[in-house]
Amino acid sequence: MQVLVRDNNIDQALKALKKKLQREGIFREMKIRRHYEKPSERRAREAAEAIRRARKLERKRLEREGF
Repeated sequence: MQVLVRDNNIDQALKALKKKLQREGIFREMKIRRHYEKPSERRAREAAEAIRRARKLERKRLEREGF
């Protein structure tokens, strides 16, 4: 991953880097990998995340349609 530093403005470059890392999900993955996660716990977490995403999409769809 690469971020350009313009006019020696490191603060702006760091902000851009953090935004890119956030979008890629690096911070979330680092948090998950801090401790060992059993395969059964991983499947349960991923299933819960999928349910959460589906509900969020459904909420947004209903909100867009005006219900």
